[in-house]
Amino acid sequence: MSRKNYIFTSESVSEGHPDKVCDRISDAVLDAFLTEEPEARVAAETFATTDRVVIGGEVGLSDPEKLKEYMGKIDGIVRDCVRDIGYEQEKFHWNTLQVSNYLHEQSAHIAQGVDASGDKDEGAGDQGIMFGYATRETDALMPAPVHYAHAILRRLAEVRKDGTEPRLGPDAKSQLSVQYRDGKPVGISSLVLSTQHLDETMTSADVRDLITPYILDVLPEGWITPDTIWHVNPTGKFVIGGPDGDAGLTGRKIIVDTYGGAAPHGGGAFSGKDPTKVDRSAAYAARYLAKNVVANGLTESATMKRA
Repeated sequence: MSRKNYIFTSESVSEGHPDKVCDRISDAVLDAFLTEEPEARVAAETFATTDRVVIGGEVGLSDPEKLKEYMGKIDGIVRDCVRDIGYEQEKFHWNTLQVSNYLHEQSAHIAQGVDASGDKDEGAGDQGIMFGYATRETDALMPAPVHYAHAILRRLAEVRKDGTEPRLGPDAKSQLSVQYRDGKPVGISSLVLSTQHLDETMTSADVRDLITPYILDVLPEGWITPDTIWHVNPTGKFVIGGPDGDAGLTGRKIIVDTYGGAAPHGGGAFSGKDPTKVDRSAAYAARYLAKNVVANGLTESATMKRA
């Protein structure tokens, strides 16, 4: 018998989280190559730490001269990403950080397995198990805990970037524990929010006062009650953020990128991979199928598996 009354917890991370910085850069490299050539081959991995971004992996275009040209654009792509995220810290600044580019041409042995030729269709560049999930808990057909954890950080990023809240920094994490009754989400039992702040005089209480209106903006009415437990910047001061505070790596937020733990995960990451890498493309296809099953009223939730 399935449980009907329980608490489920999911987290989200902001665009300025060290791992998300790396995901963003890997995906920007992917976007650049696919814009040039939809059949481009990309498997880009990024590492970031104090004052440095390292990017490596495999890329490929049909025109060798175009490949050389795009390899020369990597430095600018990295800096544009970091600038848009908002990092201008002393030890992680878009204009002064060091970029090390170790991208190289795709292995010929991988290429022979994925490239279409003759009567052979395009193949897959890897193997694995991929899942897609959908639920009626939210209009986006996403589980409520991860959906609203994302929404909080998205809202804080908006007010940071439009100048409404200039004291906020790019690095942040949110975690929501959602109460379920009769299988439906009804409220928040506890909320954890840690956000970088640029004003060193701010206390945890100051940060809570600043962010509370935006949290209430995005959560359903009545979900925050006097019984909701808050933990805002529980470790205290959070001025040093991003890769200067903690190293980042592409692909380390796979549960954040999917369903917050509410559905199975095959283990493969998404960022920086062209469609021959089925970790991403097959997961998207499975999500598409699950969404259509739920959206058409066939079930309250659905999990699809591709292998």
